[in-house]
Amino acid sequence: MKRSSVDVPFLLVLCALVVFGLLIFTSAALSLLAHNGASFTSVAVSQLLLGFVCGGVALAVLSKVDYRKLKPYTPYFFFFALGLTLLTFVPHIGLSLKGASRWIALGPVSFQPEEVLKLATVLFLAALYAAKFKEVPTIRHGVLPMLAVGGSAALILLAQPNTAGALILCAACALMLFAAGGRLWHLVALALLGVGLVGIAALVYPHVRDRIVTYIDHSADPQGAGYQIQQSLIAVGSGGFSGRGFGQSIEKFSYLPEPIGDSIFAVQAEEFGFIGSTVLVLLYLIFCILGLRIAARAPDPFGGLVVVGLVAIIVGQSFFNIASALGLVPLIGVPLIFVSHGGTALALSLAEVGVILSISRRMKS
Repeated sequence: MKRSSVDVPFLLVLCALVVFGLLIFTSAALSLLAHNGASFTSVAVSQLLLGFVCGGVALAVLSKVDYRKLKPYTPYFFFFALGLTLLTFVPHIGLSLKGASRWIALGPVSFQPEEVLKLATVLFLAALYAAKFKEVPTIRHGVLPMLAVGGSAALILLAQPNTAGALILCAACALMLFAAGGRLWHLVALALLGVGLVGIAALVYPHVRDRIVTYIDHSADPQGAGYQIQQSLIAVGSGGFSGRGFGQSIEKFSYLPEPIGDSIFAVQAEEFGFIGSTVLVLLYLIFCILGLRIAARAPDPFGGLVVVGLVAIIVGQSFFNIASALGLVPLIGVPLIFVSHGGTALALSLAEVGVILSISRRMKS
């Protein structure tokens, strides 16, 4: 028997994450209001209209579309996403900020095509693995598709440079290979290749090297590369067990860099304390478990692999953001999904959840 309704527990956890995320974002955005009301208005409109409204519509539509109808179009979507991402390097179209070419500017609107590329990569790789599912343990039908699809997307992200995005995407592709039945030694070899690429990135890009050095020694360059992690840890520690209270963060106003972006978890920890941080982490963990349950009960390999890849991207980015704020991993600059500022990222994340919900409608009882 197959279901006709979405997975309600999964949807409820998503709603909890979105509501809690909106609460945290609103508080963090008050730091902009204190300095520039116009910036606050612009950010709020982007988050609410592009992120929540457009993302909510995409979620609702995609949750009702039979996901299997997407399969024939995955190659076209992937190459479209590649081309769209390459536009970030085109003068007068691509927008460079802080030495990175990650945005496309269309008049007053700018967005990161990286999120489109991640979704397209997961869908295309899932379609390739599903087509040769029994042969995935071989190099030809397991490793090579990952290197061709995931590798080409990752190389473009590295060139921007966007090391964090490339790492998250490669990790998601590796998990899809594992879920499809890839051999363990293939995965180990790919992991070693990934470590080597990170080493090369550290040599080529100074900001990557600085983040690794700062991770090893948080006190290194306290007014430079180590400033953000030091202020983040101060904010987290200031929250104590129950936090200062909603809107009461001190660090977000004058000390924390990117309080609505990379440092938003630190703002949350300062205001909601250990209790709020635990609740947020548990919500992501439950989201992951329920998502993988949908993958395990998907009606076909394509659906199951799509869910694995999308859950890996959403939860992987979020956990990396949290771990970065706590100094457990290098600060790699990925968003806290459903919380951090970024209308494009939020809208695409909700669209990805819409695909997962579509698969949940048809999962085995």
